Amino acid sequence: MQENLTERKKTWNTIFLFLAIVTVISSLFHYAIVNLYPSRIYIGSLMWCPAIAAIITLKLKKRPISSLNWNWGNWKYIRLSYFIPALYGLITYILIWVFGFGSLTNGNAITDWGKELGLIGIGTLNPTSIAIIAIILLGTIEVIRAAATTLGEEIGWRGFFIYELRKVLSFTGVSIFSGIIWATWHWPLIVYYGENVILELTTFYVVIVSMSFIMTYYTFKSKSLWPAVIFHAVSNVYIQKILPELTIKNEGTEHWLGENGIMFATVTCVFGIYFWRKAIKEKL
Repeated sequence: MQENLTERKKTWNTIFLFLAIVTVISSLFHYAIVNLYPSRIYIGSLMWCPAIAAIITLKLKKRPISSLNWNWGNWKYIRLSYFIPALYGLITYILIWVFGFGSLTNGNAITDWGKELGLIGIGTLNPTSIAIIAIILLGTIEVIRAAATTLGEEIGWRGFFIYELRKVLSFTGVSIFSGIIWATWHWPLIVYYGENVILELTTFYVVIVSMSFIMTYYTFKSKSLWPAVIFHAVSNVYIQKILPELTIKNEGTEHWLGENGIMFATVTCVFGIYFWRKAIKEKL
């Protein structure tokens, strides 16, 4: 019994050491994002703070970096980690279009999108062709680019953090605790960039905790950090870069749209509950 208590205490010490290092390092880039430009550089740097904190923690605890789950794992979980976030993003925006909170974009908006991607002038592409090419490019090349930054987060959060939490908490506890910490880590960005801060913070916490259940499930099932990297990158690309471009905002319904919108929070919550029940049933 005493040995178990000692091990639990050591684990919690490791967890809080990691969180302290994340907080200190991240605060520098949070300050830079709010006060300096270009912000994209600092956002990319911020996303690597959890990885740096995990590596420092491992070094301080004299544990090898190779102890992280670097193996690729089963391709099944890689495929599902692409499919699930694309699916919940699509469901979110289909509901937005159906209920009239936003409208499916028109040809002029697609043409503008094509100009941004450099697709105008390539043959005689019509708006439909431009949209298809844009979705393919963003859904592949942009996902790979996004994975370069989500890797930094996932080395820390899913590669290290949730495995430490697993030593002292249940699957439910791991998902909720890590989700709250992950969401809280983002709060300076929500407060600085948000328009309706209370609403956006609320929906953001729902989204992140819900995603935490799904990503924790796939991380533990695959015994690999890579499904979480893919999942995170795909979710960001679809909900930030693809689906919003296919949607025209209707006046007065902005709070339903986007990654901090009510609809996305509702849909991800349903997915989160499904994966929570699935994990409990499988005794994960």
